[in-house]
Amino acid sequence: MRIAIADDHALFRDSLRSLLEARGHEVVGEAANGREAIEMARRTRPDILLMDLSMPEMGGLEATRQLSSELPSVRIVILTASDDDEALFETLKAGAQGYLLKNLEAEPFFSLLDAAGRGEPALTPALARRLLTEFRKPPEPRVQDLDALTARELEVLELMVEGVTSNVKLGKRLGVSENTVKFHVRNILDKLHLHNRAQAVSHALRRGLVDPDKLRN
Repeated sequence: MRIAIADDHALFRDSLRSLLEARGHEVVGEAANGREAIEMARRTRPDILLMDLSMPEMGGLEATRQLSSELPSVRIVILTASDDDEALFETLKAGAQGYLLKNLEAEPFFSLLDAAGRGEPALTPALARRLLTEFRKPPEPRVQDLDALTARELEVLELMVEGVTSNVKLGKRLGVSENTVKFHVRNILDKLHLHNRAQAVSHALRRGLVDPDKLRN
């Protein structure tokens, strides 16, 4: 994968670049703040942008908002030391594909990075549970969202909330082809005006499109 790094600590960028290149990934650019990250992404169009949150001039949250709107094909994965719930929720709402902590060990890090490359949410089980707990709170009703989705699209959305996010697994659960799954997911994102599957999961739970108490564990 073509990967870019946005972090204000040069030593961390150097170490991360070496680690990524040792695994066969191409590091196409680096940035020390959010403004540089936006300019770099426009220039290099990476597959994944690893974005820190706390940076000078412009932080990762604002940069994520701008890039998710301008360049939705660039998948942004937050890589931060912040274990704050609000940061987790806000960056996913802003369009981030995932949220990883810097103390993560190498194997789960690369596994989740590969998942992000396939368009799946990159969240550790612990962070996913915290996200689900937050979204169990009473949602704001959005009848128009329910009306916009077909029964099959709601079924796809429920499976994604359960954690079934890959096209292969979704296809097996639904008994349809991967191309059909891609068609349904694209329709869901278009109808709800979202950019990626992580946003779809977040939106479904927050807006009450899916009842988490009825989902399988």
